[in-house]
Amino acid sequence: MKKLLTIVVGLLLMVDIPAKATDFETATVAVQNMGVGWNLGNTLEVNSQTITDVTNDNYWGQQDLSSETCWGQYVTKPELLKMLKDAGFGAIRVPVTWYNHMDKDGNVDAAWMARVKEVVDYVVNQGMYCILNVHHDTGADGDRFKSWIKADADNYTANKSRYEKLWTQIAEEFKEYDQTLLFEGYNEMLDANNSWNYAKTSTAYDAINSYADSFVSAVRATGGNNAQRNLVITTYCAANGYGSWDSHLKDPLTKLNNPESTSNHIIFEVHAYPNIESGTIASVKADVDGMISLLKEKLVSKGAPVIIGEWGTSNVDKTGETDYDVRREKLFEFATYFVQKCKENNIGTFYWMGLTDGLSRFFPAFSQADLAKTLLQAYYGSEYTPSLPERSDFGSISCTVDFNQAYSELYLFKGSITSNDYIRLMLDLDEAPASGLLQLKVYHGNGQTSLKTISSATTTYSITADLGTVTAITLQCLKSSGSARIKSVLLKKKTGATVPSDPSVFWGCTISDITVDSTSGIVSNLVDEKQNNGLLYDLNGRRLSAPTKGVYIRNGKKFVKK
Repeated sequence: MKKLLTIVVGLLLMVDIPAKATDFETATVAVQNMGVGWNLGNTLEVNSQTITDVTNDNYWGQQDLSSETCWGQYVTKPELLKMLKDAGFGAIRVPVTWYNHMDKDGNVDAAWMARVKEVVDYVVNQGMYCILNVHHDTGADGDRFKSWIKADADNYTANKSRYEKLWTQIAEEFKEYDQTLLFEGYNEMLDANNSWNYAKTSTAYDAINSYADSFVSAVRATGGNNAQRNLVITTYCAANGYGSWDSHLKDPLTKLNNPESTSNHIIFEVHAYPNIESGTIASVKADVDGMISLLKEKLVSKGAPVIIGEWGTSNVDKTGETDYDVRREKLFEFATYFVQKCKENNIGTFYWMGLTDGLSRFFPAFSQADLAKTLLQAYYGSEYTPSLPERSDFGSISCTVDFNQAYSELYLFKGSITSNDYIRLMLDLDEAPASGLLQLKVYHGNGQTSLKTISSATTTYSITADLGTVTAITLQCLKSSGSARIKSVLLKKKTGATVPSDPSVFWGCTISDITVDSTSGIVSNLVDEKQNNGLLYDLNGRRLSAPTKGVYIRNGKKFVKK
């Protein structure tokens, strides 16, 4: 018997029968397994055009690797993705813009492809799902931006080869990656008129279906694991179709085709940014139910599951006060319901960009830890206790700021504070600036600003009741160029506690040489004689009876409970 088995195996080897690779999970199973998702926003998808004419050869390849930070974020590090994984996030959408890193013939810059691959590896090496896309190559045109991919018949004809070549290069680069990597063909694609909500002509839907077909065909043609990789197709402008104010709102859903209706390796994507300000929480929840019902009726019925590739509320990213600032309880109730109902209906959710933002990603830490906890507990249950490092776990930072335009500004503080809680901002520079170079600019009240000249290395600004709500304090350069080394930026509370405030790019400047003072997270104002008794206090000086994992003060020294 053993001899016969040897002969059979030998014969199989002689006829070169290939071993069958393990099949990828279906799109439906993948969505079920993704868990809570998040967008690595304002990072690899950022772009800055100086030439907006798509017919100009110089439109292409206008930036180098420094584009990753040109909207004020910091270079992504693997520690950030580990933090998200440890907290309980299971999937990361990585938006990427390509036109500013490819030549006129559609060849992607090798250094850019390598950086994209590096960030994708940060995600998949943590065991999380990763969605890689083509992002601001689409979008709404303005004076300073023109997209090259549009839901337009002429545009498709002109760009079909370049688009397919782009996806062929991406697919070849990642063809051996396993099922945790998914591709998304395009982001929010609009027609030639930049119409939101729905297209103004039916031919726009024909064009978006053509782009979807090209995307799938180009990826599948590269073979390897791409033959069965799960691929994401987005509706026109990523519209979710919900609403009653126009009869055409559902068109983006009804007119989208499934380019591979029998494979079960296609996922549909929409976005959702509802306005929760005016309605009751009951009406907000009813809108969530209505949207989900519509998605099941119009998209899932076409043989593919759905993800909400971006979601939040309609004013999350607006300047000034946001839902997180002024109606946090309502936001949390909405977010809890949204995640729970999407999970119940096998719809994946990817929160847009908040949670950890700006310098918090550098540490890394959560800038909205309570919101992150809300999303995670909505998915896993109220008993789930995620690991959520916060900004207060780290000391103040030092950094160098270089200004390259007159009146350019660096955020020293951005958010929402009043004199009810805070009494001053304290800025400590390495040395006094040149005369007439720098000033503080304070944004407060109803769009009002106040100014204070900086003439020494140490400057304070009092937060008084007449200012109302302070939404930002910036360091402004009055000349066409200049630089300063910031030693620390601190906010002092009425309680006497002093907490770090984080510099971040506003406009016309860059930050470099960032270091963290590991001792300055414990500020002397928090240390008094009552703490020299073995009791534990948080970094704001509040006594704790039963601390969980985190950083605390005991006997005037930092204490880490693991």
